[in-house]
Amino acid sequence: MSKFDEIMKRSGYSKATVSRVINHSPHVSDEARQIITDIMKQLNYIPNRNAISLSTGQTKQIGIVTSTTGEIILTFMNQFIDTAMDFGFQTIIYTSRGDPEIELQAFEDLRSKRVDGLVIIACVNDPRKLKAYLEYGPIVSWQRMGNDEIPSVAMDQAEGYKLALEHLVSRGYTRIANAFGRAESLNTQSRREAYESFMKSRGLHVWTEAYQYSVFSSSDGEEAMRRMAEGPELPQAVLCSNDYAAIGILSEARRRNIQVPEQLAIVGFDDIELSRVLGITTIHNPIAEQATQAFHQLWAVLGKTELKTEQLTYQLIERETT
Repeated sequence: MSKFDEIMKRSGYSKATVSRVINHSPHVSDEARQIITDIMKQLNYIPNRNAISLSTGQTKQIGIVTSTTGEIILTFMNQFIDTAMDFGFQTIIYTSRGDPEIELQAFEDLRSKRVDGLVIIACVNDPRKLKAYLEYGPIVSWQRMGNDEIPSVAMDQAEGYKLALEHLVSRGYTRIANAFGRAESLNTQSRREAYESFMKSRGLHVWTEAYQYSVFSSSDGEEAMRRMAEGPELPQAVLCSNDYAAIGILSEARRRNIQVPEQLAIVGFDDIELSRVLGITTIHNPIAEQATQAFHQLWAVLGKTELKTEQLTYQLIERETT
């Protein structure tokens, strides 16, 4: 008698139920999972993953595609990995360091069935090129892709920007500068449009100074603050593309003895841990929830089951810098 048959005999469960436990399917009761798992341990049963892959048509592996890493990306990545594990999937991380050819290896692995699906955190290849790989398995993106072929869980950051602008104006700030990131980013374009539209609708001056960098880090924020301080007129407030930019601006403002928020109010974006520690007003970005929704979209194809998703929103977190 095979060990698999012995598990069925001892547990009293069917072949289908035992298979679901082995494949980490969520569609099995906690009681059955515990009983079958205990018997597997007693028998020292180790599933043959190659056989499982052949029988199910799945490797139970999902690729994560990113060009770089950082605290914000790691928040998304960690949540996605945890969610995937809950559904019996392992993950392979493909880091391209901005090289399009290295990045394509992840998509070639999808084509060769090494992974069952892909989640894109940040990619450098043209989305029009990547959409051709959709025929080999599901792909979902956190990065805004600018087309409908590759689904994205990205939220429109213009909505978060409007929250920040409404907050600043309600506090009496009218000279509001906009410190943004990569010009080619869809998020940057959306934020700039929201900023310009909001300011014009209130009859306020649109600051044309472009505090623009490839990666908007804290050091970039320091440079932006130097430019503002040495310019003809210091704005009353500055709205930042992320919390790192806000941290850099706050740091340089303190070095120059610019009082925050009396002389300069600062609003960040994302609500990372350091923004709480430093008391920076920011926009909470539900990153972990977006990661969960990314897996749910993949599961709709891989598990053939639609999971309930909630409408996600940005939230203003008011702290000492405004």
